[in-house]
Amino acid sequence: MATANSSASKEAVTAALLVIGGKILSGRTKDQNISYIAEYLTAVGIDLKEVRVVGDEERAIIDALNALRHRFTYVFTTGGIGPTHGDITADCVAKAFGVTIDSDPRALAILHEWVETTGAEMNAARLRMTRIPKGADLILNKVSGAPGFWIGNVIVMAGVPSIMQAMLDEVAPKLNIGVRMLSQTVRADAREGDIGVQLGEIAKANPEVAIGSYPFFDPQHGPNTYVVLRARDAPKLAQAKRAIEDMLERRQARSKY
Repeated sequence: MATANSSASKEAVTAALLVIGGKILSGRTKDQNISYIAEYLTAVGIDLKEVRVVGDEERAIIDALNALRHRFTYVFTTGGIGPTHGDITADCVAKAFGVTIDSDPRALAILHEWVETTGAEMNAARLRMTRIPKGADLILNKVSGAPGFWIGNVIVMAGVPSIMQAMLDEVAPKLNIGVRMLSQTVRADAREGDIGVQLGEIAKANPEVAIGSYPFFDPQHGPNTYVVLRARDAPKLAQAKRAIEDMLERRQARSKY
């Protein structure tokens, strides 16, 4: 994973992800990109705030793009930039931004070089992938040649996981980033319902720390809970963690009597 090298902003940098494809909605294709992108962005200090999934429908894609790009620092899209008639993402992005779209000489040169290198056939289907909205920057694709693109705050990537990951590595160094989110995990050795009230009180006393509880089953000891704390301020994170550990210690001490 590449690390964004931009200087960190003190203000939150936010993102949304728009997953495009009827195959995802039908269940015929299992999405593998959402969790990868979420972890990737978290690691470089960008908060993924929303994920939407839409089919290959022009109005749905345009409406989602326009809603998201005005609310978040970045909008990442996956899917719909392949060689088939159903791949309409590039056209929809152009319409959302009100710009023209045509075969891009830069993309065409890249594809010609890829065809010569691989021995593949240059045909009408592949030429579709050189159509780029006017004013967009290209995102290089080291896996299969055809580039993605970046226009405004919208970053358009392929849906194939290996290609998407390569494209994300390409754009990461150019992203504005926020202060990285820190995380700590505490094993509670208690059921989630037994500590819910106390966790709520600690969360209220530590508003800058996100506190979540995640129940799991321990084969040896039965129901249990992980408490996960997330914050950008290390001292405040440590303070909240100590409060939870102290609460759990007091609870365990009472249970001995």
